[in-house]
Amino acid sequence: MKPTLSLSLQFADPRHRALLPRHKVRRFIRSALELPGEITVRIVDAEEGRALNREYRGKDYATNVLTFDYAHEPVVGADLVICAEVVEREAAEMGIALLAHYAHMLVHGTLHAQGYDHEVEDEAAAMEARESEILAALGVADPYRRN
Repeated sequence: MKPTLSLSLQFADPRHRALLPRHKVRRFIRSALELPGEITVRIVDAEEGRALNREYRGKDYATNVLTFDYAHEPVVGADLVICAEVVEREAAEMGIALLAHYAHMLVHGTLHAQGYDHEVEDEAAAMEARESEILAALGVADPYRRN
């Protein structure tokens, strides 16, 4: 049985609202949850994404997903901030469906919220393998295998 999820879904940038109904976002996040979760997902524009990345990571550009994790157990508590413009651009550059890339970013952010990381090679390999496994179960192609 999949863990329970309390989800708040916010669209500061509404461009992909129709693509991301609550039930799909919930499915993507729950597929990566190992414990119950209380997660807020906020879809933002490049300006807000850049400001948050600059303030919290010291990097002056908008990135695809930022994870603010507050608790790993007994309940995973986190905010996932996803920049619509960056995700859209990356999907186009990779030639993949926009929804598939959102699924990847939601899984990726949810794993970060549970303590997974990719700063060192061993951790990156473990996180990527877990992402690939989860995405395959969702019917999404492995984002780390390019033909």
